[in-house]
Amino acid sequence: MRAMVMAAGLGTRLHPLTQLVPKPMVPVVNRPALYHILRLLAGHGIRDVVVNLHHFPDTIRSYFGDGGELGIRLRYSFEEELLGTAGGVKNNEEFLTKEGTLLVMSGDSLTDIDLEALLEAHHASGTPATLALKQVDDPSQYGVVVQDEEGCVHSFQEKPSREEALSHLCNCGIYVLEPEALARVPAGTFYDFGKQLWPEMIAAGERIGTYEVTGYWNDVGDLGEYLNSNFAALRGEVRVEMPSEAPTTSVWIDKHALVKSEAAVSGPVLIGSDCWIEEGAKVTGPVVLGGGCVVEAGASVQRSVVWGGAYLAEGSSVNGSIVGRAARVGSGARIEDSVLGERCLVEEGVRVAGRSVDARTEVRSEVE
Repeated sequence: MRAMVMAAGLGTRLHPLTQLVPKPMVPVVNRPALYHILRLLAGHGIRDVVVNLHHFPDTIRSYFGDGGELGIRLRYSFEEELLGTAGGVKNNEEFLTKEGTLLVMSGDSLTDIDLEALLEAHHASGTPATLALKQVDDPSQYGVVVQDEEGCVHSFQEKPSREEALSHLCNCGIYVLEPEALARVPAGTFYDFGKQLWPEMIAAGERIGTYEVTGYWNDVGDLGEYLNSNFAALRGEVRVEMPSEAPTTSVWIDKHALVKSEAAVSGPVLIGSDCWIEEGAKVTGPVVLGGGCVVEAGASVQRSVVWGGAYLAEGSSVNGSIVGRAARVGSGARIEDSVLGERCLVEEGVRVAGRSVDARTEVRSEVE
């Protein structure tokens, strides 16, 4: 079976993190989200994979190359103009259908789904397509699927309120297709699975199978869930590749990082390569620090994800926030429940609360 990872989206819900970084490259426990998806595919014996590209395509190409280091044969499909989820897959029809059944995965999720069990359920259903579904608490954030008595798709609801929801099974953006399902998609035009192909198949009386994910799945495509996905990985709630075996203290410190003995570090925490944590600094998990971060004396960071190269100056604090790559938080500044874009500068003593700050922006006064 061959697979496609849909990675061409603009990632607008992750703004400002995706202003200068493609969505699949946002780091989850210091590796790109796409890395974890490709490792999952390789772990299930899927060797031939295509990834579609649009936003900052060279960033993805240069990181993954031909996929050899991950044990896969990786190829790329650049879309000058976005073709939609189904249109992007159709664009690679000849490659994907060479072995018959094919797999499609969203590039903005974190999951340890059992792909073999999904494939078995698909073949057992005898349907031309099978959708992976996950029970969620709040259906208003997702497209949900209503099943019929046989467990096939009956209908869809797009982000229904809790009161109106007929189901709490959300569409994970993970599909198994037979070539005849993909043959229904018109070539060379924008076409969407959820809004076009699936409803059209249902209207034509075709059966679409379902498979309920029992493992972990989460959409990392918005800022809140991006944080939650990192924290879930730190807590061991999802099987992903961590830098080493989980220590008893749930603190991962790269061998090239320097953490002064007088610093207070409590897990779960991941500290990347070449980080510098000074005496008197506090790192209170769940926290991810990317490579090359500096946390000066008296600075504190908790319940946050800090991308590589960020600088937290003396006496500053970061709480419940995401700090973009190479951002600088000035001495005594406070960042609370906020997102700082790449190379953002927050000046000394400034407070930023409940806000998103664009990349390369200087913040000189309090923002709430």
